[in-house]
Amino acid sequence: MKQLFLLSTLMIIATATFGQAAASDFPKLHWLTGTWKKTNNKPGRSGSEQWEHSTPAALKGIGIRLQGKDTTFTEKLALLVKDDSIYYVADVPENKAPIYFKVTAIHPNGFTCENPQHDFPKKIVYEIAGKHLKVTTSGDGKTALFLFEKE
Repeated sequence: MKQLFLLSTLMIIATATFGQAAASDFPKLHWLTGTWKKTNNKPGRSGSEQWEHSTPAALKGIGIRLQGKDTTFTEKLALLVKDDSIYYVADVPENKAPIYFKVTAIHPNGFTCENPQHDFPKKIVYEIAGKHLKVTTSGDGKTALFLFEKE
């Protein structure tokens, strides 16, 4: 009985501590706020991601791709604290519901998020170097690279 009580207490402490860590790590992502213009576009195309604070524990974003002046793709994005973890959320028209990617690493120059059950991508990596942002999406042997510069 003592062991069960001890185990339960340790699980509660671990859960509470992890939740605080997720919430306390969230400000490390604030560098993402602002407008990022895509720089590796095909001719005649352009794109951007724009991020802003929506609450102390959430950033909301929008990704847009254009061909000339016509919008060809729009995705709603978010970074948020939920269930004691940080998630990157992508809401795109072709999916019935938003896709949640758990942030698995935060480092001084970016973050990594993953959802092994999603078809593509399974992993998204954001890396910043000054005013330059590199976003790499990958999964099942495929990779897509998006380069941005902060406005």
